[in-house]
Amino acid sequence: MALAIMCSGGDSPGMNPAIKKFVDYAFKNKQTPYLIYDGLEGLIDNKIKKATHQSVAGIMHIGGTIIRSSRSKRFFEYKYRKQAHDNLLSHGIKGLIVLGGDGSFRAMDIFSSEFNLNFVGIPSTIDNDIYGTEYCLGVDTALNVIRDALDKIRDTASSFNRAFLVEVMGRDCGYLAIVSAMVSGAEVCVIPEAPFESEKLALRLKKEVEEGRNYILAIVAEGTKKTTEVYNWLQESIGLETRISILGHIQRGGNPTVYDRMMAFEFTIAAVDYLLSHEDSNKVAVFQKGEFKLIEIDEVVSKKYQLPQHYLDTINYLD
Repeated sequence: MALAIMCSGGDSPGMNPAIKKFVDYAFKNKQTPYLIYDGLEGLIDNKIKKATHQSVAGIMHIGGTIIRSSRSKRFFEYKYRKQAHDNLLSHGIKGLIVLGGDGSFRAMDIFSSEFNLNFVGIPSTIDNDIYGTEYCLGVDTALNVIRDALDKIRDTASSFNRAFLVEVMGRDCGYLAIVSAMVSGAEVCVIPEAPFESEKLALRLKKEVEEGRNYILAIVAEGTKKTTEVYNWLQESIGLETRISILGHIQRGGNPTVYDRMMAFEFTIAAVDYLLSHEDSNKVAVFQKGEFKLIEIDEVVSKKYQLPQHYLDTINYLD
């Protein structure tokens, strides 16, 4: 069987280890691996190449993805989806693995409903916001990048009588923000899933400042669109000179951690094994309670990821 792998949407650390494991594991199972370059755009434009071991040599430690990624407006049109499917058929590709997030899986849900496609998705997004899985590739690496930045910012914050506000990624999900706040000892965390109780927080923090606190670390998820509001609040209500640091795309880069590399291996093995044993798969590989499972793609795209309640509760006792 010919199998292919591609990336779609935003990149995340762990994609390259997954790509390498895919090629090596396909050969081990006497299958022919293909790499699809430039994501959905590359699928439409037939940027599909047969892989060799040399194609993936020395990529384990590299962030991002060597086969690149994309978002595609053309893929919303049926004629381009048909062109993409015809390209797969021209190479004899019977199984497809897609490393991506919610948008990528929605595209694959439509694609697989229209054509006879044997597909497995691997959740790959640092936001960790895919329904049905407790973990997505890239999250651990991103958290370590954020943790390193926060530790350094706290070093300088403690040297001055200042507040530092750090904006982290998280379009609709506050996972990165709340976990980073917990492990960095932040005093404030603002996420989309919980109200910003500024008056309640101000009472606590002003009292602590009066008792000797000389700096504050605040973490804000970008999806809240409250960075400016929290900045003004820190200066006007708390009375501390405030600096803003927007971490931006450095959160997507960096060498994949050991955990992300191991998770990439396990996700990929589960995906390949499923493709080899089924001919009509429309699944997403997920990690639940220490086990890797396959669930229907329509379940993944029709439901919304929810932060665990114990993470939401954490906001009430940050100190």
